[in-house]
Amino acid sequence: MASPIGLPMIQTFTLWLLKTLSVPSVGLSSVFLISFISATLLPMGSEPAVFAVIKANHDLFWPVILTATLGNTLGGIVDYWMGYGAKQMFAKERESRWFTWLQRFGPKTLLLAWLPGIGDPICTLAGWLKIPFWPSVFYMTAGKFLRYMVITELLLDVPDGWWHQAAQWLG
Repeated sequence: MASPIGLPMIQTFTLWLLKTLSVPSVGLSSVFLISFISATLLPMGSEPAVFAVIKANHDLFWPVILTATLGNTLGGIVDYWMGYGAKQMFAKERESRWFTWLQRFGPKTLLLAWLPGIGDPICTLAGWLKIPFWPSVFYMTAGKFLRYMVITELLLDVPDGWWHQAAQWLG
């Protein structure tokens, strides 16, 4: 079903949500919510929100990184528990390489939970396979924390002039 402006409903909702959460007065809560949602059902990245809040107020570097890590990890935990209770849905996937990796490496596989496109399913499959919960949470958190640290540090190293030029190119 398309929205009145011709965009699919999920895309319209996602754009509205991002616009609403970009209000400066909701910085940390928006980072938390976007990080949580991006690790669960909606296909969106949380890095732009993390970078935007840190770029606007560098003093919030650690609170933002920790808030994003917490939100994204809790989203991964939701994925884990969805997988824990969804054995029938994934029965045909038993032969996939992710099952083999999870069975071979256990919770350490969840260091890859930050990867776009495959990270969330890895969390879900870990729950399905009943990989030990707390070690899974530990590795999931470590991977997501390192992702936010590395990406944010790299983005902060880009000169402001480049961002202004990119904004002009985009319109």
